[in-house]
Amino acid sequence: MATPGAKTAARQVTVDGDSAGRRLDNFLVSELKGMPRNRIYRMIRKGEVRINKGRCKPDSRLAEGDVVRIPPVFAEQAAEVTGGDRRKAAWINARILHEDDCLLVLDKPAGLAVHGGSGISLGAIELLRAARPDCRYLELVHRLDRDTSGCLLVAKKRSALRILHEQLRAGTTEKTYLALLLGEWHGDSRVVDLPLVVEHRRNGERHVRTGADGKPAATRFHPQERFGTAVLCRVDLLTGRTHQIRVHAAAIGHPVAGDSRYGEAAAAGQDFARLCLHAHRIVVDHPGDGRRSEFTAPLPEAFEAELRRLRSEAD
Repeated sequence: MATPGAKTAARQVTVDGDSAGRRLDNFLVSELKGMPRNRIYRMIRKGEVRINKGRCKPDSRLAEGDVVRIPPVFAEQAAEVTGGDRRKAAWINARILHEDDCLLVLDKPAGLAVHGGSGISLGAIELLRAARPDCRYLELVHRLDRDTSGCLLVAKKRSALRILHEQLRAGTTEKTYLALLLGEWHGDSRVVDLPLVVEHRRNGERHVRTGADGKPAATRFHPQERFGTAVLCRVDLLTGRTHQIRVHAAAIGHPVAGDSRYGEAAAAGQDFARLCLHAHRIVVDHPGDGRRSEFTAPLPEAFEAELRRLRSEAD
C-alpha cells in the first residue's frame, strides 16, 4: 500500500487500437477509475496531461500509438479511486443481464444516473468501472434518463462502441419500453410524429418541447392493459431523442405516470412512487459476430406494485 501523503509515479501510456479515436477526457476516466471529472479537467487545463509531450484539450482525439502522460496523484486519491468506490460499487455486478468480450448489458435501476456530474459523484458507468477494475475499456453506448430503469448497453471495446453507434445512427437498433400513461386511452396503437427541441435552462438541466423548429422524432404507443385512469403501453422508439417518450406522451394528453417535469399538471392528485418508464427490450446486431441479439430487463418491483394497485382499484 502506498505511504499516506506520497504521490504515485507519473505514467506514460501508449494508446492501443481499442482506444484510438476516443476523447482524451474519456480515456483518462478509464485510466483513473473513480477520479472526479473536475479533477481530470483541471489536470488537463494545467498541462499536467500531455499527448506526445504536447499540451492538449479534453476533447482531443487519440490515435493508435499516441503516448499519453498521466500525472502523479496523491496516494489518498488513488486509494479513494480503487478502494472505497469499488466496495460501494460491488452491488452493481448483480444487475448485469449479459456480458461477453464485446458487450455488457446492465439493468439500470431507477434513480441512478448513467454517469456522474451535476452534483452526482457516481453514475452507472463510474460504478461499473470501480466494480470491474479488470475491464480496461467500459463506455456507454447510449443513455437513459436518471429515473428510467432498464436495459443499458455498455461497450467493452472501442471497436464495439463504433459498430453499435453506427447501428444507432442507421436506425437498425430496436428499443422497446413499457410506460404507464395517465388518462383514459381511446382506440388502439398510435404513432406520435412531432419534432423535438432541446432547451437548456439556467440550472443546466435540459428541457424538451415540441416545435416545428426541432429535430424529427417519432414514437409508437401500443396499449397493453387499460385501467380507466391509466394505460400500460408498449412503446417503440422510432427515433432516439432526449426525453422523447415523456414529451410525446405529454403532448397527446397522456403523460407518463410519476413524471414531475412534463406531466405535473395532469398528475395532480396522482401518487406514484417512481417514474413509470422502463427500457424493457433492446435488439442489436452483435458487434462481435453480427448475429441479431435481443436483451430484456424485467419490470422492477416498484413498477409492478403500481400495476397491482391499479388492478385492485379497477376491480
